[in-house]
Amino acid sequence: MNKSELIEALAEETKIPLRDASTIANTILDAMSDTLAGGDSIEIRGFGSFVVKEYDSYFGRNPKTGEKIKVKPKKLPFFKVGKELKELVNK
Repeated sequence: MNKSELIEALAEETKIPLRDASTIANTILDAMSDTLAGGDSIEIRGFGSFVVKEYDSYFGRNPKTGEKIKVKPKKLPFFKVGKELKELVNK
């Protein structure tokens, strides 16, 4: 499922215009993105949680040349699946 399919499903399920469903979906996704960008986590009971993990710098290797390079520290979003979703997928 991609974003446009999600918007269509929301419009069909709630029987609202596609334009309104798009606004709702974009508002939710923007709020989630802003929360993670601010360093906070998101927890949706039964679905899962989104957290930002911090990684220290390390030395990696350029696969093309084999040269050692220093990789800068970074932060990446991480999703941890909830118990109910895990059980639903494994049925």
